[in-house]
Amino acid sequence: MTTLIWCLFIATLLPFLAKGPVAYAMNKLGGYNNNHPRDQQSKLTGFGARALAAHQNAFESLIIFAPAVLLAIATQNTDKNIVLLAIVHVCARILYNVLYLVNIDKLRSLVWGVATLSSFAIIWQCIP
Repeated sequence: MTTLIWCLFIATLLPFLAKGPVAYAMNKLGGYNNNHPRDQQSKLTGFGARALAAHQNAFESLIIFAPAVLLAIATQNTDKNIVLLAIVHVCARILYNVLYLVNIDKLRSLVWGVATLSSFAIIWQCIP
């Protein structure tokens, strides 16, 4: 169960870590505008726009993964398959971010699918 909790912790950190490249891109766009950051973010292009999309998608992914892991813990379905799926999810999400930043779209979409399916597979394995 410890590994599941670590995976949940890492997955929860990923959206905030993904903010780093967004802040970098915003800073290159005339300095980070802390008064109106969303307005400035809407003007990002290229790398900055991809960084913002990856950042936002990390939150979207967490909406599926966190309840899946919590369901596994609550139902005491913490066997090696569930743990492996959680690890796959976290690794896929890290790779997804990298692929988004370097603009490798087809592989990124495939990795997104792996991460998403792993979350649903965790939920599926908790159904009696």
